[in-house]
Amino acid sequence: MKRFLMIALALMPLMLMAQARIGIVNSQEIFGLMPEKQAAEEQLKTLSDRYHAEYELLKSEFDKKYADYQTVAADASMPETIKERRVQELQESDKKMREFERRAADDIAARREALTKPITDKIQAAIRQVGEQGALDLVLDTAVTPVAYTGPATIDITPMVKALLGL
Repeated sequence: MKRFLMIALALMPLMLMAQARIGIVNSQEIFGLMPEKQAAEEQLKTLSDRYHAEYELLKSEFDKKYADYQTVAADASMPETIKERRVQELQESDKKMREFERRAADDIAARREALTKPITDKIQAAIRQVGEQGALDLVLDTAVTPVAYTGPATIDITPMVKALLGL
């Protein structure tokens, strides 16, 4: 009797897993079809283009200062103090460009997050709703978690989520 109980307890998780309803979804595929994605990409491109134009201005300033420095450095009669000041100006200009690049990248990343979060939240809500309607115990996102194998009992809810979102 004791052995039977031990075997039954050992097999219990396997029996519970057999009853679990598992779904898979590809949120990346859905995200690519969302109409809001196009608008977000356009806003990000506009922002990126503005930063690029400003960076080009900084770069042209740097290039001009560098050309001036080369002229001064080649002049043997130029005092070292002036040469040192020009080097310092170049270093400051370079530092300004690097700082601008860093801040621009941070701003673009923050804007990307702000623009895509509502879209991903909408997708997650649709996935949750389809999972609840289908009485699923678990939904794996194949875009985030690689799935090596799915059996015939696994339900791909991607088409249902698309339909719910009107895609």
